[in-house]
Amino acid sequence: MSTPTPARITTVDLHEARDDLPSPSDAADWHRRLCLVGDRIVLSGDLPAYEPEARAAIVEWIRAGITGIVDCRGEHSDQDLVAEVARSLGYVHVGIDDDGGPRPDWWFDTGVDGAVDLLTGTSGRILVHCHMGINRGPSMAYAILLWLGWHHLEALDAIRAARPISAVLYAEDAVEWWARRSARSETEALRMRREVRGWLNDHDIDAATAIRQIRNAS
Repeated sequence: MSTPTPARITTVDLHEARDDLPSPSDAADWHRRLCLVGDRIVLSGDLPAYEPEARAAIVEWIRAGITGIVDCRGEHSDQDLVAEVARSLGYVHVGIDDDGGPRPDWWFDTGVDGAVDLLTGTSGRILVHCHMGINRGPSMAYAILLWLGWHHLEALDAIRAARPISAVLYAEDAVEWWARRSARSETEALRMRREVRGWLNDHDIDAATAIRQIRNAS
């Protein structure tokens, strides 16, 4: 049996700004990079498929101050491996497919409530991720930021600044969910959704190319 090609595990020092960040067009170099949004939310892709590298990445997560994980993938879960390597890490699995369809309220409710439990249970950071860190993970992180009191457009700015390959495909669903959960008026909910849609249109990225680059590098 041939030895698997080592996956890219690229972390950053989350305490200091770095001048050597990859270009936003180099999606593969952003895949598993830890991207801090605000003080306590970290975005990234998932663990490498090769188990020794996955175990090493979990150790890197802990060194980066991560104490909890919100896994948004419907296709897989690393909960057993994470528990084996670091039982102290909290783990919330809120799996769903990245099919481009509307995100149901239960997905945001479960993910956000789980994230809040992780945030209140420790003083560390939580990692929110899907497979590539392009659509599901950033969209769930966006919902968490809304719950934390961020403005709906400033949260999008922060996510994109921290992780340039974040398409945040389900941001409209997230802000619509938040409007219902926070009992906003129908008029305000419509205004927020329109503003989010306008932001996404004005800040459109080539997610298809990013996905292809990450697949080719994996």
